[in-house]
This record gives sequence, C-alpha cells and structure tokens, in this order.
Amino acid sequence: MADKKTMLTVDGLKRLEDELQELKVVRRKDVAAKIKEARAQGDLSENAEYDAAKEEQADIEARIGLIEKMLRNVEIIDEDDLDKDIVSVGSKVTVLDVEFDEEIEYLIVGSTEADPAGGRISNESPLGMALLDKKCGDSISVDAPDGSIAYKIIKIA
Repeated sequence: MADKKTMLTVDGLKRLEDELQELKVVRRKDVAAKIKEARAQGDLSENAEYDAAKEEQADIEARIGLIEKMLRNVEIIDEDDLDKDIVSVGSKVTVLDVEFDEEIEYLIVGSTEADPAGGRISNESPLGMALLDKKCGDSISVDAPDGSIAYKIIKIA
C-alpha cells in the first residue's frame, strides 16, 4: 500500500525540516548525555532517570521516523498556482456563519499543519471537506455535535 501524501505549504515544510534538524542535532545529543549520566549512577534496574531518558530517546526517534516518512511523501502546496475561483488546499477562505452572522477566515491546509484555533483547518476535517471545490457565494452545511452549522462562502484568496 502506498504511503499517504503529506500536503504542506512552503512554510509548513520549513517548520517540519527545522523540527527534524532540532531533533537530530540537539535533542539526540541531550538525551544521550542524560543516558550517560544515568548510567554513571550505577544499578540500572532501579534507576528512574535512566528509564525516563530511554523513554525520551524512544519518543525522539519515533518522531524523527514519522517526520522523515512525511517528507518522503510530501506534496507542496504552491499558493501562486491556486485557482482563486474555487476552494482548494492552500486557499484562504472567508465564510459567514449564518446563525451568528459572523465572518470567519480559514486557511485550508493538509492535516499535518492543521491548527483550528489558529484558523488553519485540515482538508480532511468536516468543514474543510465541505468547503473544497466550492465557489464564492456557495452555501454549505456541516454536521457538528450540536447540530448542523450553515456557512456561506464570502471570499476565496
């Protein structure tokens, strides 16, 4: 089975590459020093610092593996190539929450970069999926735990 494509903006790619660099260069060395220090304390069978450092090392290596896998299957979203007439990944969309008569702006991103509190919603989220391929003026409805929420697309940038 082919690995899932990781959709990233140029900014998201840079953040992921920076995180990978930090994990490989800084965090690996830090945790290696912690392990060495814990080993010097003697009996490893009852050494909580050693166990914690080994667990941290495993977490770091798992994150490195995940990031490397994502970077092998990355698809860059080029904002310059986006069609401003239709919502797609990379689009900045202003919608009107019909019930509250409130305008909200979202950036549609891949799931790796999603930060709903920061206005970055995943193309795989219910709202993100409902917005994809729609045009300015279109109305959509999204199922939420409290019921259906109606939105109208005001602007696509």
